[in-house]
Amino acid sequence: MSYDLTDIAGIGSATADKIKAAGIDSIEKLATIKPEDLVKLKIKGVGKTTAQKYINNAKKLLEESGLKGEPKYEAKPISEIKPKPKPKAKVKPSNIKELMKKQAECNIGLVGHVDHGKTTLVKALTGDWTDRHSEEQERGISIKLGYSNATILYCPNCDQFITYFLAEKEREKGQSRFLCPHCKEQLEFRRNISFVDAPGHEILMATMLSGASLMDGACLLISADEQCPQPQTREHLAALDIAGIKNLIILQNKIDAVSREQALENYQQIKEFVKGTVAENSIIIPISAVFGANMDLVIRAFEEIIPSPQLSEGDFQFLIARSFDINRPGIDIKDLKGGVIGGSVLKGRINIGDQIEIRPGLRVKDDYFPIKSTVISISQGNNLLDHAKPRGLIGLGTKLDPSLTKGDHLIGHLVGKPGSLPEVLHEVELEVSLLDRVIGSEQMLRVHSLKHNEKLLLVVGTEKTGGTVTKILKDSVIIKLNPPICPPENFIYAISRIINRRYRLIGYGKTKNHY
Repeated sequence: MSYDLTDIAGIGSATADKIKAAGIDSIEKLATIKPEDLVKLKIKGVGKTTAQKYINNAKKLLEESGLKGEPKYEAKPISEIKPKPKPKAKVKPSNIKELMKKQAECNIGLVGHVDHGKTTLVKALTGDWTDRHSEEQERGISIKLGYSNATILYCPNCDQFITYFLAEKEREKGQSRFLCPHCKEQLEFRRNISFVDAPGHEILMATMLSGASLMDGACLLISADEQCPQPQTREHLAALDIAGIKNLIILQNKIDAVSREQALENYQQIKEFVKGTVAENSIIIPISAVFGANMDLVIRAFEEIIPSPQLSEGDFQFLIARSFDINRPGIDIKDLKGGVIGGSVLKGRINIGDQIEIRPGLRVKDDYFPIKSTVISISQGNNLLDHAKPRGLIGLGTKLDPSLTKGDHLIGHLVGKPGSLPEVLHEVELEVSLLDRVIGSEQMLRVHSLKHNEKLLLVVGTEKTGGTVTKILKDSVIIKLNPPICPPENFIYAISRIINRRYRLIGYGKTKNHY
């Protein structure tokens, strides 16, 4: 295995280029020179101590890679070293650094009852705390959908999966990146994934349903120190079933807080709870998100149970799940940046410079008008992209007035190329399927039929809207919508009604022409 100078701890690409220009273009050569010879190159920040550190790290890397015997390069006085032209970079197919910058190809949801450890698990796997808003931090619960990205790596020698964050966390000081923490062999890149962290509180059920529309698979977190099922555990599982998410992993969290006997008892409760549901045959993994126990099993389950979906072709469509004003208060007007919309590409492809249209758009009195703009940047986390395709969670920088995007104002709107989006709906005809029992309530209440003029909450995609039942037909129901919506084609409507002063999930509906 060959290494580059940048694989040596402490040497960046700029420093490596200057060292290579002096003819020291390999780790073997660097390991044989004297510190004072490196100092004579007059590289900024490289004194005798730093030079010695680079040389020691080079020798250590040679030892770890198993290269034995005398190096073929004989050290020469620095005066005899003639600069060589800068070599062209070779593109390596296994270049993990470049692959990590690519777009995520799968969205994995984290769902479950409030305080069962969803956000803590994301932090354990990625290092990101997705509760970024001040109110979330003050109250200690997730309020908005949280997002984070991770890179999954694999060690063929140990047959172990690990995230880049965990590999870095276990990396010893001075050790090269992308090495297995156990056997020190080179790790292989597998894929980039995005996490959708859904809130678990009952009053935020509509937000959870919005997030479900973005998920390709999900982890249902169940706390081992509470009776199973809790109200939102039941409600979230029903929501995943309605959303058609079949790739499920059950994580029995907080095993560090209970005895072995309690953990086994809770395990049996989980098995009994999921019997007859979409999760009946799902794997159950005991974990401790706080202490990072069994994270390797969780990552393996991601790879084996939640595959990356096939890309959807067709006209570009983008579902908005968040929208932001990224300008700080007091910024000079000439430095203002356009609004940012975040979400997921449903189908097609978007490039920087493309024109877009947003529907339903801007409300003017009692009517709505599409908003048109231009994409000026595409990002995923800290990575800037030239284009975006389906899957992964994407941020689109636009030329929109930031006042239109601030405070998640555009959540639920649909984005596409001008003239390609579906019509805005003021009413919808649904084939409704009601559940037998109310989901989410502590008491198992029977679901009654819909009534004329009944007020409902409908969630389709990431959009939440009020609905009033205007007609009840033989096999369908006509519902007037307020505000109107522009839903993606063939999306399912989650239906909730007020029960005991809370909106509870009671069923779902498909548009009359749904196939």
